[in-house]
Amino acid sequence: MIERNDKWDVAIVLVDEGYASTAVGPIEVFAAAGTMWNEMCGSDPEPHFRVTTASIDGLPVRSAYGLRVVPDLAIADLGPVDLVMVSASGPVPAEWMARHSALPPWLSERYCSGTRVAGVCSGVAFLAEAGLLDGRLATTHWGVAEGFSERYPDVDWQTDLLITEDAGLYCSGGVNAASDLSLHLVERLCGRDVAINCSKALLLDMPRANQSGYALLPLARHHGDGKIREAERHLSAHFDRDVPVEELADVVGMSRRNLVRRFKEATGHMPGAYLQMIRVAAARKMLEDGAPSIEQVGLLVGYEDAAFFRRVFKRHSGTTPSAYRDRFRPRRVSP
Repeated sequence: MIERNDKWDVAIVLVDEGYASTAVGPIEVFAAAGTMWNEMCGSDPEPHFRVTTASIDGLPVRSAYGLRVVPDLAIADLGPVDLVMVSASGPVPAEWMARHSALPPWLSERYCSGTRVAGVCSGVAFLAEAGLLDGRLATTHWGVAEGFSERYPDVDWQTDLLITEDAGLYCSGGVNAASDLSLHLVERLCGRDVAINCSKALLLDMPRANQSGYALLPLARHHGDGKIREAERHLSAHFDRDVPVEELADVVGMSRRNLVRRFKEATGHMPGAYLQMIRVAAARKMLEDGAPSIEQVGLLVGYEDAAFFRRVFKRHSGTTPSAYRDRFRPRRVSP
């Protein structure tokens, strides 16, 4: 969770020929965070987000099925925000990118100024068109994956993933994944408790977890060091074993000393600490899925010593693996 005293400002960008639910769904999730559950429980609402809608020119957009949606303003009139989320457009970027040509450079400008940028389903293409995803992890709807891979070959497409996160850039695959991505962002910005209460109030599942979801990179921060991004990807792919600094240095083609210095400058962490946090993130996902054996989880994320795994997990999560599993694993809720 990122500490913040005021509300988060979110802008939902509406595009023509898209899917209205990929805009309306996130609006409702962000609006419900801190409010809907509180009201149901008799507490004062504590909204965590301010949501604004925008289109390229400020004019209404028409969805793929004819629904007319009126935005609050044009993207040029939008003030500073913390997050921009682009809703889904049509399935073939070559046919509609020219009509939305003002959007990619605007997204690039916003991202360079420090704004987080998210794309839903085919809306991820706008991030790719802006060059923001070059060399970075991304996903989209499986049905457009092949065309996107051909049009944007420099993107590390992982379309088996439902959600990806890399250096303040967020992508989701599929129309309904808009809710998953929105809840993921609520959790990242406001903490897990707020996200879980929001999901309960809206009768939504928390972001769907599966084995491939461990590839999420919750540790990355925005930096322009391509060699270090390569080292981060190597650590993420091999977190289940020890990765010596010498191996990382060989992978990226630099000296050990230079690798350690640049890694710390780019990520804020030493390589060994970064690997530990990736392992803990993977372990948390397994425990959220209800993994029965703490020892087995430890082994799967690279720790042969179960006691050491428990200490590392508690250091980074503030609780023991068993307590974390009991609190967050799926449960059947009776009427």
